Amino acid sequence: MTPVLDLHLQATLSSPDRTFVLDARFTSTAARTALIGASGSGKSTLLMAIAGLAAQAHGHVRVSGHTLLDTARGIDLPTRERRIGVVFQDYALFPHLTVEQNLAFGLCRLGQRPDAAQRERIDALVRQFGLEALRAALPRHLSGGQRQRVALARALAPQPRLLLLDEPLSALDTQLRVRLRAELAEMLERVQIPVLLVTHDPSDVEALAQAVVQLDAGRVARVDLARMPA
Repeated sequence: MTPVLDLHLQATLSSPDRTFVLDARFTSTAARTALIGASGSGKSTLLMAIAGLAAQAHGHVRVSGHTLLDTARGIDLPTRERRIGVVFQDYALFPHLTVEQNLAFGLCRLGQRPDAAQRERIDALVRQFGLEALRAALPRHLSGGQRQRVALARALAPQPRLLLLDEPLSALDTQLRVRLRAELAEMLERVQIPVLLVTHDPSDVEALAQAVVQLDAGRVARVDLARMPA
């Protein structure tokens, strides 16, 4: 079976306070993998390196057999060509853009207007995520659940081959987190795109993941595929 994720990433990040070395290697055949570990273990750094947003990352990244990075072979696809969707912890919606314009940003280059096919894709996402009444709304007028749906729809707009979720529930209060976790699990099941999820919450792992990778100080300490369905 071709792994959904096959990666070995190395990167060194330096600041006046510390030097952090990432050297993470794992493979996963699960559709949804959780990346866990203590704060500062390199989880978000690893996600950014997979997406091509971390400078000077070395090694290889393969998603469902597609090579995105292989420095030994001189392959390093630009971020946009990697076809990876990212949902950040704070959702990172553009505050001055409407819901529809935020979705279009995932499809169009800066300054371009969506063409007919892109408008059709936006319309489909608006229907799929129940955003019909919110097309013209700005992010500041949306609830936490609505912002999550917009961020997920925007990440899925270009039909990525992999979705990265960087603690998408951690900023929510406990009651809202329980409800949105269930909504997110249902949405991920529906879209059927491979997912790598960063989380600190065991409940996220239980509800959203089929495999678990634990990072410790930039290295993989444990890979657990036991949660995968038979």
